[in-house]
Formats: sequence, structure tokens, C-alpha cells
Amino acid sequence: MKHLVLSLALGASCAQAAVTVVDDSGRDVVLARPAQRVISMAPHVTELLFAAGGGARIVGAMNFSDYPAEARKIPLVGSNSQIDLERVIALKPDLLIVWQSGNTARQIEQLRSLGIPVFHSEPRTLETVAGSLLRFGRLLGTEGTAAPAAARFRSGVEALRTRYASRPPVTVFYQAWDSPLYTLNGEQIASDVIRLCGGRNIFAELKTIAPQVSVEAVVQRDPEAILGGKRYTPQDRGLSIWEPYRGMTAVRRKNLLTLDEHMITRPGPRVLDGAAHLCARLDEARARR
Repeated sequence: MKHLVLSLALGASCAQAAVTVVDDSGRDVVLARPAQRVISMAPHVTELLFAAGGGARIVGAMNFSDYPAEARKIPLVGSNSQIDLERVIALKPDLLIVWQSGNTARQIEQLRSLGIPVFHSEPRTLETVAGSLLRFGRLLGTEGTAAPAAARFRSGVEALRTRYASRPPVTVFYQAWDSPLYTLNGEQIASDVIRLCGGRNIFAELKTIAPQVSVEAVVQRDPEAILGGKRYTPQDRGLSIWEPYRGMTAVRRKNLLTLDEHMITRPGPRVLDGAAHLCARLDEARARR
């Protein structure tokens, strides 16, 4: 009788261990048990996995997976232009988490051909960052860490929304790169952050996530604030390209705002800190009217 009870208990345990989660492409990802060996194919995925309690399960990562500090010790499996499939296989992962905007269709197809479960991660709003934390916790069996992390994130977002979203709108141009000039449309998470702060992305309607635009188009739309990342080299002109355009509202009011682009364009938990910083900067821009 004891053996029968034990067998039934083990069978129930095994059945409960199976995991099914819907990814950001709408596909069911089915695991026989919570993942133990995960390869992260994007920096934001690495950050989300750590926040969801699964940092120790990451056996391989994509380049630029630099946060938190422990992530820099994870073996790299490639870049957005080249994946080392032999290294991926050698690491014996039981789950691959890919990023459709950062991994090419060819790369994703190669990874699928390995027969390893693939989860598509594509958070484009602040809410889907919280949802990603919950789903990663489910995939790894770390819900005890992931659920509180998601709740804290949502609470922080709601606090910023309550404080800033109804304030007078500020028109914003986000400069993703200066030469050639690239921006981000309304589907990239940076645009959701701008909305949260009561801002309006002047190129939100464009269809491409990272479209190329002309200087003339930006000048014509005359944003109140221009956002851009840090200058990493002397050759990087950054927001200084706008200084000659003294008639532009953003230049005239000294609203050329530099920030850490990873904090608002990388859809991980730190985007909340980036949002708090951006909201404060846009409030400064309002004060200069």
C-alpha cells in the first residue's frame, strides 16, 4: 500500500512539473519540467531572468549581456550577427529564449532546428515587462521571486503614471543614432516610457521600429525635447548635431537631454529607473516653457 501511495504521489508530482507558457509570438512553449539550463539570446532577457530568480540557471548569453555584474561571467554564444551553434549545443540547454528584433530569422530557425524549446521574448510595453517576469518565473519554477518582482515593477509604473501622465504633453524626438539619423517608433518600449511621463513621440506613427529619418523632418516637426544616449567616443557627435539649429524649440530651451539609453530602450526591470529619470527631465522641460 505504501508503495502504491508513493507511486501515485510521484506521478502527481511529475504531472505538476510540466510547464506550458505562451510566448510573445503567441506560441505555446512546453517544458517537461522547469528549465535548469537556459541560454539567453538578448541582454534584456538576461536582466529579466536574473530579476525573476533564474540568474544561476543561465548557462550561455548573447553579447552585451552586461547587467547585473554577474551576467558578465556567463559564457557568450554569439552576437546579433553570428551565433556559435556548436557552443550552444555543447552547453546542453533545455530552454532557449530569443529576441525576434535582435536575432535574425535565420538564426532563430537554426536554433529551432536543434529541437530545444524556444521562447520568443519581445516586450514592447511596460506591462509586458511585468508579464515577462511572471512567465520567466513559471518557466524556471521561481515564481516565489518573480511574482514579487513583477508586483514591485507594476507598483512603480503606476506611481509614475499617477504623478506624470496627466501633465501637459511634451513633444519628444528620440535620437537612437546620429549618423545616419535613426529614431524609434511607437512600438518600441522607449515610446511607452515617454507616454508614461506625459510625453509624445513625434515619430510614433512610423511603421518600422527603428526608422531612419532626416534632419529636415525633425526640424519641421520642431520637438520640445530631444533625447539621446551618451557619447562613447570623441567621434560620436550625439546630440551636439542639433546645436547649430538655434531656432528649434528644443535647442532654444536647452532641452537636449542625454540619458543612459539602455535604461529606457532595453525592456528589462531597469526600465523603471530609466522612466523615473526621464519623467523628471521632461518635467524640467515643461518648466522652461
